[in-house]
Amino acid sequence: MKALVYTANEEMTYRDEPEPDAAPGDALIAIEAVGICGSDMHAYLGHDERRVPPLILGHEAVGTVLAGDRAGQRVVLNPLITCGVCDQCLGGRQNLCAQRDLIGMYRAGAFAEKIAIPERNLIPVPDGMPAAHAALTEPGATGLHAVLLAEHVVSRPLSETSALVIGAGSVGLLTALVLRDKGVEHIVIAETNPLRRALVDQHCDFEVIDPLQDRPEAQGFDCVFDAVGGAATRASAIESVKSGGVIVHIGLMDNKGTMNVRAMTLREITFIGTYTYTPVDLRATLHKLHSGALGTLGWIEQRPLSDGALAFAELLQGRCAAPKVILGTGA
Repeated sequence: MKALVYTANEEMTYRDEPEPDAAPGDALIAIEAVGICGSDMHAYLGHDERRVPPLILGHEAVGTVLAGDRAGQRVVLNPLITCGVCDQCLGGRQNLCAQRDLIGMYRAGAFAEKIAIPERNLIPVPDGMPAAHAALTEPGATGLHAVLLAEHVVSRPLSETSALVIGAGSVGLLTALVLRDKGVEHIVIAETNPLRRALVDQHCDFEVIDPLQDRPEAQGFDCVFDAVGGAATRASAIESVKSGGVIVHIGLMDNKGTMNVRAMTLREITFIGTYTYTPVDLRATLHKLHSGALGTLGWIEQRPLSDGALAFAELLQGRCAAPKVILGTGA
C-alpha cells in the first residue's frame, strides 16, 4: 500500500509500505481522509521523542471497514487505544488510561491507504457525511472536551461568559465554534499568522486579533483557552483572564518558561490541563459536525495524500492559511 512516512526530521516520504496486519479484535480500514495535526508537526520537527522515524503518522481519520460483520461501514477512528479495565477507563475517563496508546505514535498511523485498529475504536459515520468533515471529529472532540472542563468550574453559566481562544489552528477554531454553540457571545481569537486570520475572518464571524500587534484585553475574559501551549501564550493567558476566571491549557508546544503562580493565587485563577477526549466526546462532536452546529466548515483545505510532504513544508513555513489540511487517499 501507499503511505506518507515520517522518515527523518522535516522529511516526509510518500512510498510503498507493507499491508497492515489485523490482530484478533482488529478491523482493517481503508482510509478515506486524514487530517494533519499539530502533534504530527511536532514529530516532523523532531520535537516528540515518542515518535521515532520511520513512522506512519496521522490519527484524525475516517475510512471504510474492509472485512467482517461491519464490512462497508464508514467509520471515524478513535485513535486512543486504552486498556478498558482500569479505574480511569471504567470511570469514563479513557483519555487518562495509564496504558493508553495512540495510532501514529508507537504504532502505524493513518497517513496510509489502510490501517488496522481495534474494532471497539470505530464510530459509525452518518449517511452522506463528507469524509473531510468527519475527519474533524478528533480535533473537534479535543475542543469540546476542553469546553466541558471549563463549564464545570466557571462561576456562572457558560453562555454568560466571555472567552479568549489563543491559536486559530483547527483545535482552537473548533473550540471557539463549540463555545458559540454553547451560547457564548463574546469570543475573541488570537492568531499570529496573517493568512490564517484572513481565512478565519472569511468563514467564521469571530473577532480575530494579531496578539503581536493588538494584545488581548488585560483581565478581560472569564475563560481563556490556550490552544498553542507555549511559554508566551501561557503568560498571555494569565494576563488576559479575569480574577476568578479559568485558563484551559490544551496545546503542547513546549514546556519552557515559568508561570506567575503568585498572580494566579492572589487572583484565584483556575488552571486546567486537558488531554484529548473521551469516546462520548467523539460521538457528540461527530453529531455536531454533521448537524451543522459547528458551521459550514469551509475553512478546511483538502489535498491528496501524495502531496502530503508539500503540505507539511508549507505548514512549517507559515504559507498555508487553512486551520486544517485534510489528506485524501481517493478511497
